[in-house]
Amino acid sequence: MFAQSREETRQLFCSVFKKVQEQTTLDPLEQQIAEVIKLHPEYHKLLMDPESALAQEFTPEQGQSNPFLHMGMHLAIREQVSTDRPAGIREYFSQLIKKLGESETEHRMMECLGNSLWEAQRNNSLPDEQAYLDCIHRLL
Repeated sequence: MFAQSREETRQLFCSVFKKVQEQTTLDPLEQQIAEVIKLHPEYHKLLMDPESALAQEFTPEQGQSNPFLHMGMHLAIREQVSTDRPAGIREYFSQLIKKLGESETEHRMMECLGNSLWEAQRNNSLPDEQAYLDCIHRLL
């Protein structure tokens, strides 16, 4: 995506949050990250404390979702839509926005993306783009 490691990814989100608070100029990628951060005020407290953000583990066993993974998936969906990759995702996104609104559309598509990635990892294979698109199509 945009960083090499978990720590670098988390630092980037925290850095962008700090820049937004200080009203510092953002580069285009940082602007995209800032838009996603704005959607999730529930993560702002975590982003204010980079040391805690870097150290904290987010596991399903603890009943926590990973806010960095969540925000990263927003960015992934937006990148997929902007490049129409996999082919057809832009049209599905456009149709879903009319039905659900942008935030709900992204969140529902993220469930499909997460399932696709989980299946690929479980099967030690590349994600099945058609299965992913089929999942998104079912949201219509």
